Formats: sequence, structure tokens, C-alpha cells
Amino acid sequence: MTTLVLGANGKTGRRVADRLTARGVPVRRGSRSGTPAFDWAAPATWAPVLAGTDAVYVSYYPDLAVPGAVAAVRELTSLAEQAGVRRLVLLSGRGEAEAQAAEDVVREGGLDWTVVRCSWFNQNFSEGYLLDPLLGGHVVLPAGAVTEPFVDVDDIADVAVAALTEPGHDGKTYEMTGPRLLTFADAVAEIAEATGRPLTYEPVDLDAYVEAAAAHGEPEDVVGLMRYLFGEVLDGRNAWVGDGVEQALGRPAKDFTAFARDNRAAWQAAAQPAR
Repeated sequence: MTTLVLGANGKTGRRVADRLTARGVPVRRGSRSGTPAFDWAAPATWAPVLAGTDAVYVSYYPDLAVPGAVAAVRELTSLAEQAGVRRLVLLSGRGEAEAQAAEDVVREGGLDWTVVRCSWFNQNFSEGYLLDPLLGGHVVLPAGAVTEPFVDVDDIADVAVAALTEPGHDGKTYEMTGPRLLTFADAVAEIAEATGRPLTYEPVDLDAYVEAAAAHGEPEDVVGLMRYLFGEVLDGRNAWVGDGVEQALGRPAKDFTAFARDNRAAWQAAAQPAR
């Protein structure tokens, strides 16, 4: 049976879809460019992409914390049940009340479910919004000295694929983190060590940060999400290590040092001085 992967062009969805394909599992890649197309902002696209699928990986864009996300997950879950889907794996966020509300929607539905509840991604440094600052050699964030157990997206994908294809994961909520706590300054220092580049980290005031983002043209909803994530979620509530990777896979989570070493090429574009 076909597995639907929503957000198939994103950090986790792309990896989940590729791993399923490598296993010989038929995959439908749910995205605005897919066939049929899927768009969270266009509910009319949801039922067609669910038709004929047996399992679905749900990653909500841009984040389960945004207004309307919980209602969207509720409607999608209902449509999945009507379409005959049997299993649903939800990508969730740690310490977000809205994300936990979306988890409850999935738990209360009629599908076999697994929740993959994740800390901040390692790959935000190599593929996301922190890549350009790192290429420029200077990272500015309103994160202070709060610690975070950054999790590797490859671990997330491995757990999601296991939950989609193997027995033993139904009804489980996996707390997905890396094996230790780091500040953002620690993470930047580890990347500097791995690349041999002189990278710097500068903590700034949250209001100044979001005002600068708005002044540079970031949409209002993105600015609001930044304020929520850095001002509320990154307040120390998640400064503890979970064992979801080991529970699901029987192996340790990938450490940030190994991530930095394995992805050093992502930050080497600026490693050589211009001639």
C-alpha cells in the first residue's frame, strides 16, 4: 500500500520519502508541486492526495504553533479515516501547547498513531535559516544562554520510517532529542571547530531581533512565529534530554559533534578567502 509523506520537500519529509522508496515502499510525495498537489492552505487538495493511501506522515508547515494548525490536523485526520488510512505518524514540537493539542487530536482519532516530538533540528544550521549567517561568519540570535538538546533530522526520519513500516510503535510518543544540551553559542563553536573557520555568535534582544526581521521583509506570521519560538519555547522548558531515538531504534541519538563533522561541506563555501 502507498504511504503519503506530507511536506515531502522539507527537511524531514524528503528524508522519510527517500528512505521509504529505498525500502521499496510505494510513496506519494505530498507537496504543492506533487501529483496530485497538496497544500495546507488549500483544503480541497487534501482528500485527493489521501485517496488510496494506507499510511501518512504528517509534518505541518510552517509549524504546529501557528493559528489554525490544530484545526487543520483535525480535518486531515478525519479525512484520512474516511479514506481508509490505517496509520498516521505526526511530527510534533517540544514545549508547544498548540503542538500538544494537535497530538491529542491524533490520539483521539480512529487511526493507529505515533507521535515524533522533536527538539530544534541540527539541520537548521546546515539547511535552514542559520546557514546564511554561518556562511557569513556571524550568527545573531535572541537565544541567550538557554540550552537545547538539538536533534538530528536523520534520526527523526529513521524513527518516522520505523513507525510507518514496522510493528511496535503504535500508541507511542517519542521524545526526540540529541544526547546532550548545548547553547546556540556552543553549537556555533562546534561548527567552527569542525570547519576551521572563525565563526562568532552574538546574543541580542528579542524585540530588536524581530523588529529587524520585519524591517527586512519577513511576513507578519513568520515574525510572530519567531517571537513565540525564541520568546516562549526557548525559555529553558526543553533543557532536558529525551530517549526517543533509543526507544524507537535501539541505538543512541546522533551527537552534534558528529553532525558538524559530517556536514562541514555545507559551511565551506566561505571557508576560502576571495581572490
